[in-house]
Amino acid sequence: MPAPHLSLPPTDRVLSPLTGWTRAHWEALADRQLEALVPYATPGFAQYRLPGRASWSGVVSDGLEGFARSFLLASFRIAGAGGDVHPRLVERYAQGLTTGTDRRRGTSLDGEAWPELTDCSQQMVEAASIAIGLHETRPWIWDKLDSRVQERIVDWFSGFVGGRTWDNNWRLFQVVSEQFLASVGAPHSQEDIDGGLDRIEDWYVGDGWYTDGDGRNFDYYIGWAMHLYPLLWARMAGPDGDGGRAKVYRERLSQFLTTYPHFFGGDGAPVHQGRSLTYRFAATAPVWMGALADCTPLEPGLTRRLASGTARHFVERGVPDERGLLPLGWYGTFLPTTQPYSGPASPYWASKGFLGLLLPADHPVWTEREAQLPVEKSEQYTALPAPGWLLHGTPHDGIVRLINHGSDHNPLEGPATDDPHYAKLAYSTATAPESAPHAWQRTVDNHVALIAEDGTPSRRRRIHPISCEGRVASSRHDAQLPGFDEEFPIESTTVLHGPWEIRVHRVQAPEGVTVREGGYAVADETSVHAERGPGWALTRTESGVTSAVVALHGWDEESGIAREVEANAYGPHSATPYLRSTGHPTGSGVHVTLAVLTRDVVHPQALRESISCVADPGDARQVRITFPDGGTVTV
Repeated sequence: MPAPHLSLPPTDRVLSPLTGWTRAHWEALADRQLEALVPYATPGFAQYRLPGRASWSGVVSDGLEGFARSFLLASFRIAGAGGDVHPRLVERYAQGLTTGTDRRRGTSLDGEAWPELTDCSQQMVEAASIAIGLHETRPWIWDKLDSRVQERIVDWFSGFVGGRTWDNNWRLFQVVSEQFLASVGAPHSQEDIDGGLDRIEDWYVGDGWYTDGDGRNFDYYIGWAMHLYPLLWARMAGPDGDGGRAKVYRERLSQFLTTYPHFFGGDGAPVHQGRSLTYRFAATAPVWMGALADCTPLEPGLTRRLASGTARHFVERGVPDERGLLPLGWYGTFLPTTQPYSGPASPYWASKGFLGLLLPADHPVWTEREAQLPVEKSEQYTALPAPGWLLHGTPHDGIVRLINHGSDHNPLEGPATDDPHYAKLAYSTATAPESAPHAWQRTVDNHVALIAEDGTPSRRRRIHPISCEGRVASSRHDAQLPGFDEEFPIESTTVLHGPWEIRVHRVQAPEGVTVREGGYAVADETSVHAERGPGWALTRTESGVTSAVVALHGWDEESGIAREVEANAYGPHSATPYLRSTGHPTGSGVHVTLAVLTRDVVHPQALRESISCVADPGDARQVRITFPDGGTVTV
């Protein structure tokens, strides 16, 4: 049930048998969020200064962010209703545009004017949302503004012309903002627009996938930025001004959407992977965009089921909160899910998830009966070679798991770092990584590590993909240990079988080093049950989500449970099962683990006895695995 502070219309189980949600639910959710912001507005409505931790850009920039990102939501609400909304909504944002561009009001803490657009400034991000909002609401806001205010807005946007942005999805902020200038007959640089669109061609890797800038940067930014902005730009440019690019962008988004529904669990949760997860509903933006640009391969009922399921998932878990606000976190406030650039209004990029309101009420997306998600239909195995991911979903528990052999969010060359939202072997719709600093230092969950004498674990920084096909994917990373100049390669392969993951690790390490592998971290509000025995360990939440690891080959009998507090976005109490093997032999060794994430009852010892894992006598690196159903695979 939704939180009691959020009033929603009655559910419609005929039209929407899976979620009960209709367009009216989306409108009510949008209205609640927009109205809840009013107490935090500055007197001229140019900024919304929300409670919470400030970003590294400061309070004034954060206030602009509150205006811009909520204006995006307001613009979808206004345009989707053909302007038939409460007049105060239009008036607030028209007043904010007037006040924010009035330089006489100053940009200090006591002022309301927006900071000027300078190279690589946070204002560039927010300007793109304002540009989109102005375009979509043109008959109700832009066309009715005083000409002097229009001139001030154009002058503010002109800071983009010839400016420099970060060389990633930020290039698209310049593209849409300068296209807005072009659409109102203002000076702009066509070279900037073409240059940004040309640049993203360098990042297209095929099958509908981009990387967000140079490197292997795969996460939800591909959907809510790399696919979204080019098609929003095309809406501004029009069919006579897109130079044929829009056709390409539609084809790519169509490819991307063929597998995108596989990222969502039966309860509506998206896989918890990547940065900026506090944007929440924004994960549905590319699905709506596919319908809006008439390029989706998804049936209309699936589009609405996916989007409504995700929105309902968060609403049922207290988002927005009792104030009607979106806190910095996943469900409640949880800062390790955020980044230093995240301010109190950053979560309002969730506005992108309301893009579907631009579709008319009689569009099939709103009128056709809901259709099932892939995970609700049958067992799913999806190989995505471009990002190096395997997805597998199981219908009986609705869980989707993402096996990561390709995304590390690092440049292709030079120093590399690791991050809990990119470096793990696996992610899911039912768990989150242990991401608080104290837990991240130990990096137990979904990680295979070499442990130094002082207890320091090796890290998984730059990931080198090897293969990704069918139910099998492989990659390599180079482990570093304190006291050693050389790096030690670890080649990992994952084989999928139902809710099981067979993880095979070929480890090159110094003699005597300890090897450790953790399963999924599960979290709960109160406590997490844990058990362990020789060669196995498991953890289980009150709701029955169970994580287990079982030693199949190359491990000692040692197992353990790593408990954490306030380390996980899914709850304050979390725990991870793990295996350890001490006294690694000189040179290479093979460790094989069965990792399980399920809502089933798990009997680890029975699993251990039912799965055969035998190393080839002629080549110990070749491992033959036989499953209880008689299926075999050699890795």
